Amino acid sequence: MSDTLHRNTKKSLISLFFQSGYSAVLGLIASIIITALEAKSVFGIYATTLATIGIFNYLSDIGLAGALIQKKEIAKDDLKTVFTIQQTLIVILVTIGFVGTSFVESYYKLPPDAHLLYWSVLIGFFISSLKTIPSVLLERAVDFPKLVRVQIIENTLFYFLVSVFIIAGMGLKSFAIALLARSIIGTILVYRYSPWTITVGISLSSLRELLSFGVPFQLNSLLALVKDEFVTLFLGRMLGLAALGEIMWAKKWAEAPIRIIMDNVSKVLFPIFSRLQDDKERLKKTIVMTIWAQTLILGPVLLVLAFAMPYIIHIIPKYSKWESAIPMFQLFCISAFLSTLSTPFMNIFNALKKPKIPLAFMLYWTVMTWVLTPIAIRMMGAIGFVYVQVFLSSTCFVVMAVARKYLQIDLLKNPFRTTR
Repeated sequence: MSDTLHRNTKKSLISLFFQSGYSAVLGLIASIIITALEAKSVFGIYATTLATIGIFNYLSDIGLAGALIQKKEIAKDDLKTVFTIQQTLIVILVTIGFVGTSFVESYYKLPPDAHLLYWSVLIGFFISSLKTIPSVLLERAVDFPKLVRVQIIENTLFYFLVSVFIIAGMGLKSFAIALLARSIIGTILVYRYSPWTITVGISLSSLRELLSFGVPFQLNSLLALVKDEFVTLFLGRMLGLAALGEIMWAKKWAEAPIRIIMDNVSKVLFPIFSRLQDDKERLKKTIVMTIWAQTLILGPVLLVLAFAMPYIIHIIPKYSKWESAIPMFQLFCISAFLSTLSTPFMNIFNALKKPKIPLAFMLYWTVMTWVLTPIAIRMMGAIGFVYVQVFLSSTCFVVMAVARKYLQIDLLKNPFRTTR
């Protein structure tokens, strides 16, 4: 690893963790306000809306952004091609989204003002999509501090506006206004930190090369989409928005530590792994240190959360209504911890140009999610879905076994122990 890359890695990790900690505090305050003052169904509507946009996010990319990050060298034609294809798809999807508003409203029996939130997310989705190329350029350079500045400003604005408007009694309109403001300001700032002249056009040779990695990479994302976002829509319809609100509340709080720690590490490690794909020894050392560090940090944090949450909900005013979701929260803590043991290896497989391996695992997880979830829900209710998540997360041990075949890593040896 070059000295420049090493320095950028350290700066990026520090910046991301600072941003996550800062945003976590803001998110905690905002979530307490939202879940205390609003009904469970409001949280369910918000989760359903975001799941819909998750589907649009997948359909708008076809893996080309990931291909740009993974590629050793990129040309202007690559950037132009990715931008043109992505924006074309997004315009089509946003148009479909607006046309399908009445169907979404009737399918989920949404309240009258829910369509404003839905529309604002569609518009915000289009505006935020303009950030893709400047963001990719920063990620390739492992220059995350600039991205972090944008995220800090975005999150501050979003959580502040949501909290103020919720307190003012504006309900779902609070999310709508905050999302639009966040999208506009974030896009302006990204172009300031990473200037890029918007260029339209498609290079067929560039497209073919990008798709060779992008298609398998995006198929993996498609399965993740079906496993997560479509299941969220299914749960909202099958269990009702209030029950979905409980599931999402439990999932959000249980996964908060891994969103802060593991997601940030993954953001930095993927471009680094891609640069070091020919240096197997450094790859092995990095992955082992990552697994050990995550386990030593996240294990105790999730354990404390699991035991403390039943007491926390009685301390916060109007929060006791979430007591029925505590068993789901504790099970999600187990699932979250197990998932931290497999996620880093997915980055390794992709960086080594072996996207078919995570694709196979994701196929298994997706099929089993859809097979087991309806059965478990009929037998146990909403908590049945959580039991399925715990079961599927236990596959992490199989993932580690497969990784050892390619890198011959020793996960039991302490990488932080110094030898004399």
